[in-house]
Amino acid sequence: MRMAAATHERARRLRVLIHGAEGPRRSRLAELLVQAGHDLAASASEADVVLSDGSAPPIAGAPVVTVGRAHTDDAGSLDHDATPEQIDAALRAVAAGLMVRSAPGYERGFAEMREGAVRALLTPREVEVLEAMRQGLTNKMMAKRLDISPHTVKFHVESVFRKLGARSRADAVARALELQHERIEL
Repeated sequence: MRMAAATHERARRLRVLIHGAEGPRRSRLAELLVQAGHDLAASASEADVVLSDGSAPPIAGAPVVTVGRAHTDDAGSLDHDATPEQIDAALRAVAAGLMVRSAPGYERGFAEMREGAVRALLTPREVEVLEAMRQGLTNKMMAKRLDISPHTVKFHVESVFRKLGARSRADAVARALELQHERIEL
């Protein structure tokens, strides 16, 4: 029984390289990792997994969890507001060979748009596509997340553009935020 517990303890402890973060952010991430029971690695070759803040250039040698730039091509990608528990879970999952993505955030981003007069403007699926655009997802990534074809995603993106009078994804998100803000102030 002791051997099983010792093996579990070793498996639980990861060697993590912090990549890209500087100053207070790096200190906070290091503190979070130590509190979670992980060791800090000095290089990617020593690391089981890399924790990146998304601003640093790509790194090879270990799987990467990026915080702050959701839905990258890294093994793990989390929104900038990921909790310490989510970061720890993502590190453990990626170290075990899994892919990790933040849950769809449209509930946080454009939830108010699904009610009242604005609901008539966009369908629930268009709200999901708009939130995916806000997160910077490509059409292919949206199709995978929403379990629809890339052609259907393109159709929804064009519909969102038309309904919001937007010319680009950034413009669509900005216009939707303006509408959301107006709705909240009413």
